[in-house]
Amino acid sequence: MADFDWRTHRLELDDQTLREWDATVLASSPDGIVLDRSAFYPGGGGQPPDGGVLLWGGVATRIVGARKGHDLYLLPAEDDPLPLPGTAVRGALDDERRSALMRTHSALHVLCGVVFRDFGALVTGGNMEPFAARMDFNMTEVPAGFRESAQTACNREVDADRRIDVRVLPRAEAFAIPDIIRTATNLVPEGVPEVRIIDIVGLDTQADGGIHVVSTKQIGRIELTKLENKGRGFRRVRLRVRD
Repeated sequence: MADFDWRTHRLELDDQTLREWDATVLASSPDGIVLDRSAFYPGGGGQPPDGGVLLWGGVATRIVGARKGHDLYLLPAEDDPLPLPGTAVRGALDDERRSALMRTHSALHVLCGVVFRDFGALVTGGNMEPFAARMDFNMTEVPAGFRESAQTACNREVDADRRIDVRVLPRAEAFAIPDIIRTATNLVPEGVPEVRIIDIVGLDTQADGGIHVVSTKQIGRIELTKLENKGRGFRRVRLRVRD
């Protein structure tokens, strides 16, 4: 079942800066808690899910992750109390973790934009944790000085303080944008009527469902720490984000 059929309204897609909100429990079990409103990002596109807490009745239920299913399920810590359906709760994200992941995800988009613009390579995979990530590209040959020049170009884009816009377009309109898919394989499921677009204005525009900072300046410094040969024309670039 697609995201737009969930009972949970995904607040993080409306406001990526939101960290606390009020909600009502719709369903509850040790396997997952369903809220009517939630800002917990459930993970996807290489970005891991959020953690945080639900406050209710003078107690706290720690949320250690989230998963997608027929609803958005928040995963409670083992042995923590569970709020019953109908309970009013206050949700709160782990701000340090969320902010780090937003900065890291945006850094990957900067890297993607630079490598596509300067070297014409598409993404074949990627993954991230707070402040550390890797991205794979379909590069058969790596020019001399690639890591240094790409790192310099990435930080030039950070210093440019480029705005990072989010918009949702009808599928046909989104796919009419040139190079909207920056991965070697189109990962947007068939039948999805609307496509969420992340636009680093002037650098990179692509379909993406993740959470980002509002400008490249908020990323911090991008350090390309390692370049690995994964065989068959694939190269892996590892990066770190620093203050």
